[in-house]
Amino acid sequence: MITCPWCGTSYLNFKPNCANCGGPLPLPSMLNQPADAPILPPPPAPPRPISDRYVWKLVTVDGWAIAGFVLGLIGVIFLFLGLALILGLITAFVGIPFAILGLGLSVIGFALMFWRYMEKQKIVNVLRWGNATQGVINTVEQNYAVSINQRHPWRIEYQFQCGQQTLTGQVSTLDQPGPQFQPGRPVFVLYMPGEPQLNALYPHP
Repeated sequence: MITCPWCGTSYLNFKPNCANCGGPLPLPSMLNQPADAPILPPPPAPPRPISDRYVWKLVTVDGWAIAGFVLGLIGVIFLFLGLALILGLITAFVGIPFAILGLGLSVIGFALMFWRYMEKQKIVNVLRWGNATQGVINTVEQNYAVSINQRHPWRIEYQFQCGQQTLTGQVSTLDQPGPQFQPGRPVFVLYMPGEPQLNALYPHP
């Protein structure tokens, strides 16, 4: 059984790329490696076949995006309720504040969602076009302050060298990190040339 490290789709036979998300699958020689194996296979040369749909997987596990969705949904409810009250004429003085509040919450919520979508799109661009370098996992922690579908996301922090700079990055995932993403383990990091602050783990958890 071969499981895609990008989206979790499983295959009985090896394929070079996942048919669901387009991400590269691990080489067969890596499937039975011991937990203390030094590093995952290096990323292929860019452009890498990363599906455009992968951005939505990243958005659905982002706390800020989820908060924006909730605010936007509440705002839409208040907006429609306010408009209904305004159309009732008699209750217009009640409906106007509801409509204004709903409009404000909707704008804030959907603006927050759009911002997080654009941030996750940058990650997809890094995965597709970024340069590869070696890094190391610093910490792996579960965030019990956030719950998504009754699951607490994991936060993986890592560091890597880019020229003379030592940079850090982090990624959140709902899946429990495997042995390849444990503190002290070497990993591959992708970063955008000229903008190394835009970086991501490879393969992305």
